[in-house]
Amino acid sequence: MPNRSGILDEIYNLGEAQDQVRRSYLAKLAEHTNRDVIIYAAQFSSEGPAWPIELKDVQAFMSAFHDMGNDKLDLILHSPGGYLEAADQIVNYIRSKYNHVRAIIPQNAMSASTMIACSANTIIMGKHSALGPTDPQINGVSAHAILEEFERAKSEIQENPETAPLWVAKIANWPPGFLDMCRREIELSEKKVSQWLNEYMFNGRKPNPAESIAKWLADAPQHRTHGRPLGIDLLKSKGLHMKALEADQEMQDLVLSVFHSTMITFEVSNCVKLVENHKGKAMYFHSAQK
Repeated sequence: MPNRSGILDEIYNLGEAQDQVRRSYLAKLAEHTNRDVIIYAAQFSSEGPAWPIELKDVQAFMSAFHDMGNDKLDLILHSPGGYLEAADQIVNYIRSKYNHVRAIIPQNAMSASTMIACSANTIIMGKHSALGPTDPQINGVSAHAILEEFERAKSEIQENPETAPLWVAKIANWPPGFLDMCRREIELSEKKVSQWLNEYMFNGRKPNPAESIAKWLADAPQHRTHGRPLGIDLLKSKGLHMKALEADQEMQDLVLSVFHSTMITFEVSNCVKLVENHKGKAMYFHSAQK
């Protein structure tokens, strides 16, 4: 299979037919695995905006699942994460359609997309791939960081009351119930990951590491940064059911070909997010900024 440069040459040789090339590799992957295949990918990097998981993405999954007949799904995930409620609804919909799901991570599935990966029976990752902590974000800020800042404010005010006006001015910008919202989001994200791991990956087996894994993924102080990359070996050591993408060379080539052609699609068009199945049924999200 071609590398990224080869995929780019293939697209341009066909007259910039990125959709044709991407769909071709999706179909070949489904033929190889004998499973339904869907890619859910968004453009994100440290240099530009991240396109999050949103409730409108549920409609895209509804479109992609139309006329799919297998009970096994390979879900290719590349996403910065997004809204917990949207991830929850997407997982519920996926698991209502498929008895067995493999989450395939060609590069990064962070935050709420890590949560989606944890609803799979197995997670497939390459040596270069990464999941991330599940610490929920509130308006782009870590919920844990907000709670820690509030505790620091209380401590500093007790030690030095003269700092109170500075902290009051900052906290006054928070909406009513903001701290409770942060606490609820943290609790719910941990609860959902534990529930999905227990129900799908560990099939209710007792004892199982679902609760401890969920707590570890949500432990923001331990991870230090919301974007910390968690690789396959570390995830496996925590008890997750992991499979190396490199174990099946043909599958690896096909998955990476799908991924590279998707990333090129984002580069050469104003598409910033897509949900697409191996039959060519897709919904695209575009940005007027590109």
